[in-house]
Amino acid sequence: MSLTQALNTALSGLIATQADLSVVSGNIANANTPGYVHRTLDQVETAAGGDIGTGVEAKGINRDLNSLLQGQLRSETSSGSYADTKSQLYQQLQQVYGTPGSAGAFDAAYNNFATALQSLSTSPASYSAQTAVLSTAQQLAQDLNSTTGSIQALRSQAEQGISSEIDQANQAIQTIAELNQNISSSSPQDAATATLEDQRDLAVTHLSQLMNITVTKDSNGRISISTKSGLQLVGAQASKLQFDDRGSLTVNSLWNADPAKDGAGSITLVAPGGSTTDLTANSSIQSGEIGAYLEMRDQILPQAQSQIDELAARMSRSVSDQTTNGTVASSAGQSGFKVDTSGVLPGNSLHVTYTDASSNQHTLTVVRVDDPAALPLPSAATANPNDQVVGVNFAGGMASVVAQLNSALGAKLQFSNPSGSMLQVLNAPSPGSTVDSASATTTATATVAGNTQLPLFTDGSAPISGAITAAGSQDIGLAGRITVNSAVIADPSALVAYQSTPATPVGDSTRPNFLLNQLTKSALTFSPATAIGGVSAPFRGTLPDFMSQIMGQQSQSANAAKNFQQVRDAVVGALQQRFDSESGVSIDTEMSHLITLQNAYAANARVMSTIQSMYTTLMQIGA
Repeated sequence: MSLTQALNTALSGLIATQADLSVVSGNIANANTPGYVHRTLDQVETAAGGDIGTGVEAKGINRDLNSLLQGQLRSETSSGSYADTKSQLYQQLQQVYGTPGSAGAFDAAYNNFATALQSLSTSPASYSAQTAVLSTAQQLAQDLNSTTGSIQALRSQAEQGISSEIDQANQAIQTIAELNQNISSSSPQDAATATLEDQRDLAVTHLSQLMNITVTKDSNGRISISTKSGLQLVGAQASKLQFDDRGSLTVNSLWNADPAKDGAGSITLVAPGGSTTDLTANSSIQSGEIGAYLEMRDQILPQAQSQIDELAARMSRSVSDQTTNGTVASSAGQSGFKVDTSGVLPGNSLHVTYTDASSNQHTLTVVRVDDPAALPLPSAATANPNDQVVGVNFAGGMASVVAQLNSALGAKLQFSNPSGSMLQVLNAPSPGSTVDSASATTTATATVAGNTQLPLFTDGSAPISGAITAAGSQDIGLAGRITVNSAVIADPSALVAYQSTPATPVGDSTRPNFLLNQLTKSALTFSPATAIGGVSAPFRGTLPDFMSQIMGQQSQSANAAKNFQQVRDAVVGALQQRFDSESGVSIDTEMSHLITLQNAYAANARVMSTIQSMYTTLMQIGA
């Protein structure tokens, strides 16, 4: 090797070492920069004139990135953000219910109400006992109202959370698309390219916190991002997410795939070409913060609302509904029953049981529905899944009622109107069926009508009969509207007096005992729509039992969400630690490498100094 070659070799070493020193200093300076990935210098051996190892050349900057680990971290980041957001909302919901048994808990007001009723049953003539019942009943109604308001406030919070996160997602998507263009037009191993890739990875990580995504990379360094269902968010161009924020939500503001019925915001993906896809309808976002907000807004919180609505409805109707059995009837060899429908209000029902020729027993529930737009009724209109439910419009009179029932059931049963408001149901002659029973369930509207039933609670000023219209059942949102009957507030003695002729004795405990039994001991069947009990086996128990089920289920769900959050956070933390260890900057490692570079720099400099001395000596000899 000539002196010139040796000099060039040492010089290339100095240049490469300087470049490496620059990379190391950049690593150290950015050790705490979010998203910064550790860099190394890519050096290659150079040759000249067929000689091997005549020098070294810095070819570019490498990012020490474990792509597989990065993909796992992004997936778990989405799951972790979902768990965090869901747990936070669940904890807020738990604050609404309170700790079971505590003074401010959801069940405390009901327990106080039951205690007041117990006192009234032992001292019916006591005015203070009567007013105590009304006071605790009003507090219970107000608590139900307040709970409804809190649940809907949480749904509104989720709606606003989705709106905010969609804005952030759009910013991340646009940033990724712009960085894609810059990266594809730059040198793959340029230092500036590494910085652009760091920025892009940071934007992708933020997007993964918001929603579950899939990331792929092409040979030009560009990445494509799509939803888990395959809808592209970023490709050659950026798509855009749109959200029609509905602001504050109410009980009736429920999401629906039908735009005409939709009461909550939908997320729409607008492709660069202008085509749109409803991501909410497709359930394309199931994780990340947005996925958690959607689940809480559309599933968990509406279910919580349905539970307290069911509690309010059953509590009210347990003391105001009266079931009257029909009387035996027969005609032309056919037998059955007749029932009086004069007191049947919209939402009230008639019940018929019959046995067919094969000895199979059937149950029929006829519900009064005076809104034609609400007909026909779905089978889930009753808590008993084995019921056959028929909605009938009573607005046209008894002739119309009979015609509707015979049209629906004429092959099995035959209906007629023998007189007035009486409805007669007989077995159809050909199938050989037998009508076993018939009854009518009506809602008391007067405080003194000779019956122990009492309209203690009302829906504003309207009776709570479960009326069904095209807008839905009266039970929807009832907990937010329920109040104590103003007529009972004006006359507390109505808690005891149930008949006027003869007048109810002052100390008669008949009605107080009835109220106490219905509200604390009577077994009721609750709707499976509350998710307490199954469709084939609805929950049956007392009102306190049902309230205990609500509190227990919500507490278990909140604890499960908290546990899931802790597990996901631990997984994310472990992956992040591993990723940082492999792709982050270690100051100790960099300082050790820096010493190596200093030695290499000094060695190359020493070679150059020696060659310079040799050149000087040669020149002196030549002179």
